[in-house]
Amino acid sequence: MRVIGLMSGTSYDAVDAAAADLRLDGDTLVLKPLGMVSTPYDGGLREALATALPPAAVALAEVCRLDTRIGQAFAAAAVRAERELCGGRGELVASHGQTVYHWVDGDRVHGTLQLGQPAWIAEATGLPVVADFRARDVAAGGQGAPLVSLVDLLWLRGRAGTPVALNIGGIANLTAPDGTAFDTGPGCALLDAAAREFSGGRLAYDADGALAARGRVHRPLLDRLLAEPYYTLAPPKTTGKELFHSGYLRGSGADGLSAEDTLATLTLLTARTVADAARSVGATEVIASGGGTRNPVLMSHIRDLLPRTAVRTSDELGLPAAAKEAYAFAVLGFLTAHGLPGTDPRSTGARHPSVLGSVTPGREGLRLPPAPRGGPVRLVVEA
Repeated sequence: MRVIGLMSGTSYDAVDAAAADLRLDGDTLVLKPLGMVSTPYDGGLREALATALPPAAVALAEVCRLDTRIGQAFAAAAVRAERELCGGRGELVASHGQTVYHWVDGDRVHGTLQLGQPAWIAEATGLPVVADFRARDVAAGGQGAPLVSLVDLLWLRGRAGTPVALNIGGIANLTAPDGTAFDTGPGCALLDAAAREFSGGRLAYDADGALAARGRVHRPLLDRLLAEPYYTLAPPKTTGKELFHSGYLRGSGADGLSAEDTLATLTLLTARTVADAARSVGATEVIASGGGTRNPVLMSHIRDLLPRTAVRTSDELGLPAAAKEAYAFAVLGFLTAHGLPGTDPRSTGARHPSVLGSVTPGREGLRLPPAPRGGPVRLVVEA
């Protein structure tokens, strides 16, 4: 089945569309990457989204407008991927949507909201669309995240030692081979917030860690940030920009510091929380993906903090670091279309595995493939 996975993470800068040929070969799921295209949100939509995210208050009318405009942006990305990557022969779209709120209270998740109405994608492509993946896991008592954990468990099964999959987006998360999975902390969220604050909105992020590289770590600020109670919670646990946002940064006592020193401190914060999480699960290897892997200062810190642990990117294992989550959601869409669970309760804390998402029929109605006798136990990436 030729599947297009659509993803926009907590950095909300673009819609990534990755296409893959997926097939079940016995108990092995074979993934052949077909490539990725990335379509930036237009400036107006990105600004409207940034203005609506927590801790801002937002009217339902604006939520409706964002749901439509994000859906249209995802639809345009899907049309492009179907044409450029699938040669007009796509069969399914799996859309993560744009997370705008993750309702966390202590160690419990009560709800989650992703915008990007899938009807726009189905109408534009003519293909069936699987969307709204997280809600079913939350309804089953889970955290609704990290949902890529099942894919990581299948992908890394049989690899020597204790390989850990790490994704550094706006929020960073990891998955260990025993099924332990959780958000480690802010990832790039606070880095991006600081870059925007200090530049008056001119910079969306600290490109190549250039500002952080010129700064000095402010130890009192780092210590205050590391005292965040979230880090002491036991997994499974999830977090988001409901906690790690610009207001959090302004309330941290960073006033008076330069942009360079603030970003140097925040970059080490992300590295420390990632390294602490990797050590907590006994990682012998960290396989990283996500936008944070493009920050050489951040990656250097992580390697320095984990001197006896191999740290590499997912590119070395056949999945481009920039596209890994989009490919992961293509896999989850494939599993849903075949009636197979897309979660591992060890990772999300749910009561049971769940078939994820809601399906919007395509132009020809809903014609799902027959369910196989069993689900995959491993994932192989085919060159």
